[in-house]
Amino acid sequence: AFGCGVPAFPPSVSRVVGGENARPYSWPWQASLQYNSNGKWYHTCGGTLIATNWVMTAAHCISSSLTYRVYLGKYNLAAEEQGSVAVSPEKIIVNENWDPQNVANGYDIALIKLSEHVSLSDKIQLACLPAAQSILSSDTACYVTGWGRLRTNGPLPDDLQQGLLLVVDYATCSEPSWWGRTVKTTMVCAGGDGITSSCN
Repeated sequence: AFGCGVPAFPPSVSRVVGGENARPYSWPWQASLQYNSNGKWYHTCGGTLIATNWVMTAAHCISSSLTYRVYLGKYNLAAEEQGSVAVSPEKIIVNENWDPQNVANGYDIALIKLSEHVSLSDKIQLACLPAAQSILSSDTACYVTGWGRLRTNGPLPDDLQQGLLLVVDYATCSEPSWWGRTVKTTMVCAGGDGITSSCN
């Protein structure tokens, strides 16, 4: 049986600054949220498989006017990959406190209930969720992963990317020279080296 958080293909966790191609299928809970436009599917955001029929993503990725699918077991978005599966959402729940006109308020989270349970495999596995009220200590290593732009206004990569970031505690992150009052205690701060980020 598959647990959570233990990939069949362990990631290559180097200390490369600025991000790098991930090892294929080494983040097996990574989802690609895609929307349909004129019969074609386009990647819009990443997501995380947290149960066999639930994916967590960001609220800012969701638009009520779009048709979505969730792609799992993917590494190269442009390639046909054995073992990958596309599932349509049964329902999408955006946090009720999310306000797209006030992004700094936080609550940028949404849950996607899949229309069917996915079968876990060496390419599709569950992420572990931290216990409620968990606080990551300063300098904890975190990896951001996704198919986001490689630089501002730059190209979208086909291959999954990973980047190492270190957690910054709230006391530091909320200093005026950092994010000030923009950052909330419900957020996780990471990075700050000006090189690696997951803004795009």
